[in-house]
Amino acid sequence: MKKSFQIGGAFVGLVVGGGFASGQEIMQFFTGFGIYGIVGAIVATIGFSYLGMCIAQLGYELQTTSHKEVVYHIAGRTFGTILDFLITFFLFALVVAMFAGAASTVKQMLGFDPFIGSLLMVALTVLTLMLNVKSIISVIAVATPYLMAIMLIIAIYSILTMDLSFAEQNILAQHQPIAAPNWLMGALLYVSYNIATSVAMLTVIGRTASTRRVAGAGGIIGGLMLGMLILLINVAMFAKMDIVSGTEMPILEIAKNIHPLLGFLMAFALLGMIYNTAVGLLYSFIIRFIPPKDPIYKPSVILIGAIGFMASFVGFTTLVGKVYSLMGYLGFALILAILFSRASKE
Repeated sequence: MKKSFQIGGAFVGLVVGGGFASGQEIMQFFTGFGIYGIVGAIVATIGFSYLGMCIAQLGYELQTTSHKEVVYHIAGRTFGTILDFLITFFLFALVVAMFAGAASTVKQMLGFDPFIGSLLMVALTVLTLMLNVKSIISVIAVATPYLMAIMLIIAIYSILTMDLSFAEQNILAQHQPIAAPNWLMGALLYVSYNIATSVAMLTVIGRTASTRRVAGAGGIIGGLMLGMLILLINVAMFAKMDIVSGTEMPILEIAKNIHPLLGFLMAFALLGMIYNTAVGLLYSFIIRFIPPKDPIYKPSVILIGAIGFMASFVGFTTLVGKVYSLMGYLGFALILAILFSRASKE
């Protein structure tokens, strides 16, 4: 059971990056739809749990070292090649989004130049990728309990100190930027793009399980924890819509309003989750082309990290709204392939 929780924690760590933990993604895919965002969060929990189980079990069964073997297995050579290209492209795009998220966090919390936040995140990510696979998985999983605890505190406080009425908060929520046409599509898109970007590392993590059952349980546990975090962040922002409206890092804004110390702790948690996701995504991107034991692996990590750093100054909110939603639509193809592959075995 301990291994299942480690797999689940690593799954959460892969998904809960800058946009998730800061509230920016949850705002655009859930909270912006008002009360229906809560229903969307329940739909997303079911999707994450089932698909997490399927992917982790595939990783165990295939004993794969990258996502290429998985997509070829579930989608065939021709369609699998297309999916492989799309996943690989967006892995790098989301690494850039993580670096941009670090820049926004450091600027909003500490007032430093965004250049410093992005550079620090790139350096930490590159250094971590010099470790072995098991060490990387352990690093990704470790921050999950910390984030869940701090989000529970923020959500409870937000509900107990809500200044406006439920109806007034609902109206404000529906004036926020959204990344989908309706609440159901928002939930499905959110699951879709996160599964598409985490499939690479989740299969590698699933491979480390002792049995197929342990791998599947890890995927389910991770999905349930993700759902709980989505609900907590969604409720916290909904209750404080008058404070977070228009901010790039809404959860950080709530934490700062509670107490400067909690704001600092939340900023630390946010940077930790950005770091987790950046590590998982960049590792998945690089091992698609270069095995970790290859002599050019480490120089390639440094080079690709530098390119990601230069690309990170587009702007965090812009990246969340454009890149993430596009990845969601493309990720539907991957989910359909997983579901068809699963159905054919049963």
